[in-house]
Amino acid sequence: MWSHPGWKHLLYPPGTPQNQHLAHYARVFSAIEGNTTFYALPSEDTVLRWADSVPEHFRFTFKFPQTISHHKALVGAEKELDTFLTRLRPLFSRTSHFLLQLPAQFGPEQAGALVQFVEALPAELPLAIEVRHRSFFEKGDSEKAFNRFLMDKGIDRIIMDSRPVFSLPASDAVLIDAQQKKPKLPVHAIATGQKPVVRFIGLPDAGRNSAFLAPWVDKVATWLKQGKSPSFFVHTADNDQAPQLARWFYEQVAKRHPLPALPPFAQASLF
Repeated sequence: MWSHPGWKHLLYPPGTPQNQHLAHYARVFSAIEGNTTFYALPSEDTVLRWADSVPEHFRFTFKFPQTISHHKALVGAEKELDTFLTRLRPLFSRTSHFLLQLPAQFGPEQAGALVQFVEALPAELPLAIEVRHRSFFEKGDSEKAFNRFLMDKGIDRIIMDSRPVFSLPASDAVLIDAQQKKPKLPVHAIATGQKPVVRFIGLPDAGRNSAFLAPWVDKVATWLKQGKSPSFFVHTADNDQAPQLARWFYEQVAKRHPLPALPPFAQASLF
C-alpha cells in the first residue's frame, strides 16, 4: 500500500489529496507491493496516473487477480489473464515482479497446472511465486522439485515471514486479525532467482521487530554483495509504523552494503 491514514504528516503533507499519496510515497521509497490487483483491476486511467506519479527508477509489484490464482486455480483462466496483462501493460517497464500468490490448498498434486500456467506467460514477464501449502516447506521431494522448477525458470520464490505476529498471544484486535489472516509457515530464506522477494509482517510495536529483522539485514546484504536485487516489503499488523520500520531496516542494510541515502521523513525515525 502507499496510502494509509497513519502516515499523514509522515509521508504526506497536510491536506494532500489521496490521489497524490503515491507520488509522495515514491519520493522516499523505491518499490511498492500492489495488493489491490488481487481483488480488482484498476481502470485504464488509474494505471496511467500511477505511471505518471512515480520516477523512472520506481518499481511496482502486482499480484495476479484471485480469480486466476484462487477461484480457477490457474486452470481455464486465459481470458482473465489476458485482461489483467492488457490493463497493466503501460506499467510493464516499471514492474519488478508479477506476484502469483497461491492458496494453501494448492499443493504438489497441482504442479502440472502451475507449469502449464507459467509456460503460457510472456517470456519477458518477471515472475515471483508464493506458495502456502505445507508440503512446500518440509524440505522433502515436493519442496525440492518446486525450488528446482523455479531455479530452472529463473523465477523468484516469495518468502513470507510472519513469525513476529505469532510470537505473542493475540491479546488485542489487531493481533487477532493478523493471526487469523496470515499464514503460519516456516521461513526458508532461499533465492531461486536474481531478485528475491521477502514479505515481512511485523508487530504493531515497531521496536519489538528488531530481533526478527536482524538476520534479514545480513541476508539482504549478502544477496546484494552477490549481485542480486532483492525486494524487501515491510508490513506491520496495523501498518501504522511500517514506513519507519522499513527505513530502519534499509539503514541497517546500508551499514553492510553501500546504498543511496533515503530522503527524510517529516519527523524523526522511530529508532
